[in-house]
Order: sequence, then structure tokens, then C-alpha cells
Amino acid sequence: MRIRPVEQTDYAGWRPLWDGYNAFYGRTGDTALDEAITRQTWDRFFVASDPVQAFVAELDGQVVGLVHLVYHPSTSRQNDVCYLQDLFTSPVTRGRGVGRALIERVYAEARSKACSRVYWTTFEDNSTARALYDQVAQYNGAIMYVHEIAP
Repeated sequence: MRIRPVEQTDYAGWRPLWDGYNAFYGRTGDTALDEAITRQTWDRFFVASDPVQAFVAELDGQVVGLVHLVYHPSTSRQNDVCYLQDLFTSPVTRGRGVGRALIERVYAEARSKACSRVYWTTFEDNSTARALYDQVAQYNGAIMYVHEIAP
């Protein structure tokens, strides 16, 4: 398995994973993301000055996992922090260490940028992912609230 920055030629492998990730979180059919958001997300990966980065897991020449991260300042730390925004692996490769390898790559990237923390969120009932997360990070009891702002 190889974890590497996403490349323009990865779109055909990245897109089904992105769609699977969004479907898992209920963004499919009538609630699917607007195609413009997907295009914008993809394009941001290739803008050097953008705080959003993407890595993929490649196994036997196939893209089998993705991770997207965002660097940003923090009001409670001197150094920036890294938000692991999206993580998804191909269902057929689950249990083979793909998710863990992607998280470890995020840790290494954040360390290289002198970040002081990597954090992410998931749903309370996402027991499969949480089994891994409990091994690689500390659950701090945080609860996320969301309020959508209409355009």
C-alpha cells in the first residue's frame, strides 16, 4: 500500500470513494452535494496556497482510500491545527489498514507543518470507524453543533 498526495489522474479512482463517503453521510439522491461543490473540492487539491490537501491510498495500482485535511489557526494554540475533514476507504479493503495508514500520513503531514493538533469528528453511532479512532487518537468528549447559514 502506498499513501501519496492526490494527482489529477486520480479523479476516476477518487470520485467513487468521494461519492461513497457522501452517501454514508446521507448526501445522495435529493440530498446529494451540488456537482459544483465536488468540482470545487477537487480543484482545491491542486492549488498550492489552499489550506485543503488530499491524499489517497493506492493498493495494487488502485485508489482505495482518501483523506482530506484542512490547516487553520487556533485561538487556543500558538501553532496551526489540522482538521481531518474526510476519510473514506473502499469497502472491499476495510480491515487491511488503509484507514490507519491514511491517518498516520495526516499525522506526518501535520507534524511537518508544525501543527500542534490533528482532530476530526464522526457520528456517535459510527462504531466501525470509532473502533479504529479509539486506537489512534483520544476521544475528548466533544459534541459538535451545526447551524447552516442560507446563502
